[in-house]
Amino acid sequence: MNGLSKVRVKAESGLVQLAAWIDERKIAFLVTSIGMIVMLLWAGSFKMTRPGAEGIIPLVSNSPLIWWHFKVFGPYVGSDLIGLTEWLYALLIIVGYFKPKAGIAGGLIGVVMFFTTSTMLMTTPGAIISVPGIHGMRYMSFLGLFLFKDVISLGASFYLISYFGKKAIALEKRS
Repeated sequence: MNGLSKVRVKAESGLVQLAAWIDERKIAFLVTSIGMIVMLLWAGSFKMTRPGAEGIIPLVSNSPLIWWHFKVFGPYVGSDLIGLTEWLYALLIIVGYFKPKAGIAGGLIGVVMFFTTSTMLMTTPGAIISVPGIHGMRYMSFLGLFLFKDVISLGASFYLISYFGKKAIALEKRS
C-alpha cells in the first residue's frame, strides 16, 4: 500500500478518494505506457514507408542535433533507423512490465529521442507562425502542434523511467 492509498482510508474528500482509486489501479501508468507503445509502433512503422521518410526530411534537416543523420544514412535508411529506434523503445516498455530495468532503458531512449525532436519545434520552418491581423504574437502551426506532442512524450518518458525505477528497487529489496 503506497502513501496515496493510505490517505484514501482517512480521506473524506471525494476527490482524494478518486485519486487514490486511480493510483491503486495504476491507471496513469497503464494509459501512459499503452499509449506510448501504440504511438511508437504506429509512428515507427510509418517512418519506414516512403511518405513517412519524406515527411520527416524537413524536420531532421533543420534539427540542430541530428541535421547530419540523413547526410550519413540518406533519408530512407535514416528514417528506417529512426522507426526502428521507436520500435525498440516500445519493445522495452513491454518487456519492462516483467523486467523493470528494460523499461528504464526504454525510457532513457525515449528521453534522448523526444528531447531531440522537441528541439525541432524551435528550428523547423513553419512550426511557429505569425497570424495575419494579430500583431506581435506568434503561434504554433499544425506542424508546431504536431512537434509539441514530443514535449509531452518527453515527460511521459521521464514518468516511465520513474515508474519502472520504483519497480526495480522493490524487486531488488525482495532479493
